Formats: sequence, structure tokens, C-alpha cells
Amino acid sequence: MKSFVRIVLGIVGVVIVGMGLAIAIGGPSEASQPAPASLVEPLVKLVKSGLSDLATTSYYAARDGTKLAYRAYHPIETQPLGSIVLLHGLEWNSIQSHVLARSFAAAGFTTYALDIRGHGESGELGHIAYLGQLDDDIEDFVRSVNPARPLTLAGYSMSGGLALRIAGSTRRQLFDNYLLLAPQIGPDAPTIRPGAHGWVSIGMPRLIAVGLLDAVGLHAFDDLPVLKLPSAEGAKKYHLTTTYSFALFVNCFPERGDYRASIRAVDRPLRVVVGRDDELFYADRYAELFKAEGKDVPITVVPGIQHVTLVLEPIPIRAAIDAVKAMD
Repeated sequence: MKSFVRIVLGIVGVVIVGMGLAIAIGGPSEASQPAPASLVEPLVKLVKSGLSDLATTSYYAARDGTKLAYRAYHPIETQPLGSIVLLHGLEWNSIQSHVLARSFAAAGFTTYALDIRGHGESGELGHIAYLGQLDDDIEDFVRSVNPARPLTLAGYSMSGGLALRIAGSTRRQLFDNYLLLAPQIGPDAPTIRPGAHGWVSIGMPRLIAVGLLDAVGLHAFDDLPVLKLPSAEGAKKYHLTTTYSFALFVNCFPERGDYRASIRAVDRPLRVVVGRDDELFYADRYAELFKAEGKDVPITVVPGIQHVTLVLEPIPIRAAIDAVKAMD
């Protein structure tokens, strides 16, 4: 019996030491290669254009008192068709949403481009206070600004997972429709192209160890960094987020990483728009993924369009506008 106890204690000790090492030294390294040109150059062109018609920054108060940033784009028509809340992708902020927001406004929708907390001018770059704070922030935005209905939440890339998280949660009633633009649905989703994120450094040992502790209610290490991006030109000027804490990174995915459960819980109109030539995700696998969970979600695949050009070029933007009008 004593030998059995010693063995058990030995195993526990090894596990504790292993998790300690994973947390202490298993974080992300400095990114070893730059992001692909197709992901960078269109956005560089956007910011170098001067952004003369970029909407001014407004702020709303989150429940913790923090002022969070957004940009509002208003249609010329006095009676809008509805409202769109846009969530940007990895690293960027509401500047990335500018062309899309301007186009939605021109089509008759009041459009709000948010700086998600931890990005742009919303809070400390790369950090949130707790897992689930982004969900609270989105609810606080809707309660504070009270956008006109029908109201659509549109999430692009990384924030496609955040939009799906909301759509599959008890907060789903905050929005009438959901639009996912080339969404990162989950870290192990079949839509991800192998090696597509090789330029991103993820500290997998730390990510796994902190996740295990979170599962048993221990959140002491949630603020440690688990993801780093290559340094980008103008990162400071444009408030780019190049490091993500565990809490911020995980909060951008469906709850508990279970994207299948989130899909099954969706009970509002939802559509997906993706470029056929997307470098990060398989455009032709979204329909099968949703159908496997009992959801016949309309998928618009736009020929000749890559990941970033999806939110910058006229044809895919027209497809996104049409998708919202169809849901409304």
C-alpha cells in the first residue's frame, strides 16, 4: 500500500513539475518569419491611402468602467435598413473594418466598427481581465448604444469565432442575425489549412497547461502571453496587437473551444462569406462542417478572393451586404 502511495505521489509530482515548466518556459517565442505578403500588403495599401474618410473614434463605457472604442458610419438615408456591428481580425482594430463599414453604410446600414478590448484604443493591448470579458463588452455595447434593428453581428477571421461564440450562447438574442466572414471557427476545425499559420508563434505547452488549470477553476495564469505575431511596420502608430494573453486568445473562440456545440445552439439566421482562394481556410469545408451539426447554413464562396481582400474588395463586400439583406 505504501509503495502504491509513493508511486501516485511520484506521478503527481512529475505532473506538477511538468505543468510548472510548461507555464514558466513554454510560452511563445519571437516570430521567426514575417506574415505572408498577401495578408500584409493590402492593409499596408489601405493605411497608406491616408484614410481621409475614416470615421472618428467614439467610446462607450463597459461594466468595469473602461472606455472602449468604436467608429460609427451612418447612411445618407434618414431611415436606416438596420445596423451592423463589425468585429475585426487578428492583430488589427477598427481601421481594418473601414472599407467594409463604409460600404455597409453606403448600402443603408448604420455600421459600428469596434476595437475589441485588447486591440486599438480599447484597454491594454493584448490583455483582458478575465475569460469571457469580450462577451460582456459586446453586450455592454448593445445596451449602451442601442443600435437600430434588425441588428447583425459580423465577425471577420479571428472574430468569426467570437461571433459564433455569441451566436451559440445565452446572449444570442442580442442580435437578430450573424455574419461570419472567413471565420476562424476553432483551433482544430477542419476548415484550417495545415501550416497556414506558420508565421504565428503559439506557446502550445503554456496554452495547454493554463487551459487545464482553467478547467478546474484556477485562473492565476490567464494573463500570460501564449501567442506572438511578427513585428509590423507602423504597429505602434496604428495600435496593432502583436502579443495575446491566454484569456484574450481563448475568448476569441467558441466557449470551451467546442465550436460544434456552439453551431448546434445557433437559433438565429447565420451566413458565411469566404474567398475561394483564402490562404488560411478551406472555403469548401464550411458547408459540410455546419451541416454535420444539423445546420444548413448558406455559404457564399467568392471566386478569386483571398483572406484579407475579402473585406477590402468590392465584389466580396457586395456579397456580405447581400447576405445581411437576405437575413433581414
